[in-house]
This record gives sequence, structure tokens and C-alpha cells, in this order.
Amino acid sequence: MLAEERQQLIIQLLKENSVVKLQEICEQTDCSESSARRDLQLLEERGLLVRVHGGAKVKHSLQRELDMSGKAAKNVTEKEIIAKAAAALVANDDVIYLDAGTTTLAMIPYLKGKEQLTVVTNGVLHASRLADQRIKTILIGGELKATTKAIIGVKAVKELQELRFNKAFLGTNGIHQKYGFTTPDPNEAAIKKVALEQSEATYVLADPSKFDAVSFVKIARLAEATIITSSLKTQVSTRYRRQTTIQEEAK
Repeated sequence: MLAEERQQLIIQLLKENSVVKLQEICEQTDCSESSARRDLQLLEERGLLVRVHGGAKVKHSLQRELDMSGKAAKNVTEKEIIAKAAAALVANDDVIYLDAGTTTLAMIPYLKGKEQLTVVTNGVLHASRLADQRIKTILIGGELKATTKAIIGVKAVKELQELRFNKAFLGTNGIHQKYGFTTPDPNEAAIKKVALEQSEATYVLADPSKFDAVSFVKIARLAEATIITSSLKTQVSTRYRRQTTIQEEAK
């Protein structure tokens, strides 16, 4: 396979999964590791990806954000692993905050059977699915963001400031050692910040593609929440391990 063809395949793999491993490139293109590394270097120089240990990941725009359908189609297996691990932390009688987002949405089926659970959310889709499961649900009021189906704005922030949570489960677009948790939208960042402040414990749900990525607005420092992810084996630097809950896929 020609170098140009290999590079096109690498870009396609990144579009589908956000992260690609060096071994995967070698297997699919029948090339050596040195050739794959050269391809990744060239693509990084062209601004098409970011190299990480053992492979590469999508280069994130500071302000770009997919809509809910676009997000739902990405990293489905990882999101299910993360969602199941997060839901296991919810106890009977808890009052929790569930952030709008596809990974937190995936938690909802695993909340079934929790007794006397109350869920506060800014996700319209989340509220609907929670109600379907007969879970006591409070949907905060405010402006509806069309792309993410999230309630945002001053009214939503004020409502959240009057509430307290045992646990908050948040989504994020970026996790970076220096810049912390980040997201593209200042309005969504404001909601996440308040939810974190009003919670006894906060968990950020993130698949490996979110690590070492940076978006426009800072939500919080890494030390302010526990990260729940699917794996730190290859794509993610070991510097995140101390504050991360790793839920490995069941053997």
C-alpha cells in the first residue's frame, strides 16, 4: 500500500473512532511500525491529528462540538463500560446530578432498581428516559441548546445553586494536565461548574479520546473531580492514574 493510501486510511480510522493505535495501522495496511510512525508524523505536521503514546488521536478544535446524534455514534463500547461503572457508584436514597451528554445518558438503564433515587438533570433526553423508568426526576428550567439538548442559561444556573447533590456525573470535551476539564460552550461550562460546587463528590465520565485534549472554556481543575474512563493502557498517559477510576472491560 502506498504511503498516501495509508495516510487516507489513518484519517478514516480517526473519523470513526477518534483514536487509532499504531498496531492497528500496521495490521490494516501491512506496513512496518517505522512506516506507520512516519505517516503519523507527516499527518501531524499537516495539522490533521495529534500523536500520542502508541498511536494518534483526533485534533480537537477549541470551539467545535458535535450534536447529540454525532456524539452518540462515537466510542459506543467505551461509553457503555464507563456508564456501567458510574452507575455502580449510585446508592439507594441518593440525590444525583446527571449532566447532559451521551455517556451520562448511557448510565440511565443501569440506574433501574435504585430505591428512593432522585435525579436532577439539564438534559431533556435524560429527563424523558428517566421518567420512562419511573425514576424521580427534576429537569431544571432555562434555555434549550438545540445541538446537545441541554438546558443552559442564567435561570438554570440559579436553580442549581439552590440544590445539593450526593454525587454529580459530568461530561467533558477535554482533559488536560495543565488546563483541566474543558468544554467549547461557556454556557454549558457554567452549568457544570455549579453542579460540581453543589455536589459532595463529582465524577467526570470520559472515553480515552478526551485525554490531552483542550477546549475553549475551563470547567475545573483535575483535582476537583474523579475521572471514570474505560482504559488507560495505551492512549492515555500514566500521569492521570492517581485521580482516575479505571473500569476495565469484563473478562
